[in-house]
Amino acid sequence: MSLPSTFSTSEIMENGGPYKASITLSQATNPEADVLLAYEMNGETLNRDHGFPLRVVVPGVIGARSVKWLDSINVIAEESQGFFMQKDYKMFPPSVNWDNINWSSRRPQMDFPVQSAICSVEDVQMVKPGKVSIKGYAVSGGGRGIERVDISLDGGKNWVEASRTQEPGKQYISEHSSSDKWAWVLFEATIDVSQTTEVIAKAVDSAANVQPENVESVWNLRGVLNTSWHRVLLRLGHSNL
Repeated sequence: MSLPSTFSTSEIMENGGPYKASITLSQATNPEADVLLAYEMNGETLNRDHGFPLRVVVPGVIGARSVKWLDSINVIAEESQGFFMQKDYKMFPPSVNWDNINWSSRRPQMDFPVQSAICSVEDVQMVKPGKVSIKGYAVSGGGRGIERVDISLDGGKNWVEASRTQEPGKQYISEHSSSDKWAWVLFEATIDVSQTTEVIAKAVDSAANVQPENVESVWNLRGVLNTSWHRVLLRLGHSNL
C-alpha cells in the first residue's frame, strides 16, 4: 500500500490536475523514518515558497516526494499514478531517448544518491599561493551516513581524507547513535596551492556507495541525479582570500 500526498495549486499542475506523490505505508508509519507534516520551519510559520500552510517532509528521499501546499492524504492499494510519479523523476540508461522511452519500465526515484559539494571556494576563483581551506557538505539518501570525503588535487590520482563534523567540537561517526542520519555532514581539508589547481571532492557513504567520476557514466535523458565528483578550479593570482 502507499500513502500518497496530494495537493492542488494554480502554480504547479499536471495536465490540469493536482500534483501527486506516494511513499509506502510502511515508511510513512515507521517512527525511524521521521516522516513529518510540517507547518513550521526554524521556529517560524512555514512560508509560501516552502509549502504554507502544510507540507510533507520525507527525509532521505528526493524532494519531489515532499509535497508542498498539502491538500489531502489518502491510503491507497497501489503506487500513485500521478504524472510526477509515473512520467518524471525516473532514471534511464544512456541508450534511452525521447523516441524509445518506456516510462513503465522503471520505478520512480526515491532515495537520493551519495553526493558532496565544495562551498568555501567558487569555480575559477583567484587565490593567493599557500594554504586554502576547502569546506563543504556531503549527504546520502535513506539515512545512510557519510563514511568518508576525499579531496584530490591531481585529477583523482591521489586523495587526502577530509575531516567530518555535524556539530562544532563534536566528532562525527557514521551510523553512530550520536549522529543525525538525515543531516548534512560538513567536511574540511586544508590544501597547499602553488599553481592553478582543480580541486575535486567525492563522498563515500556507509553502504560503500561512491560518487561517480563524471556525468557521462550516469547520464540519463532527464538529467536527474547527477552527483558526479564536484570540481572547482582555483587560479593562482592576487586574491584577498
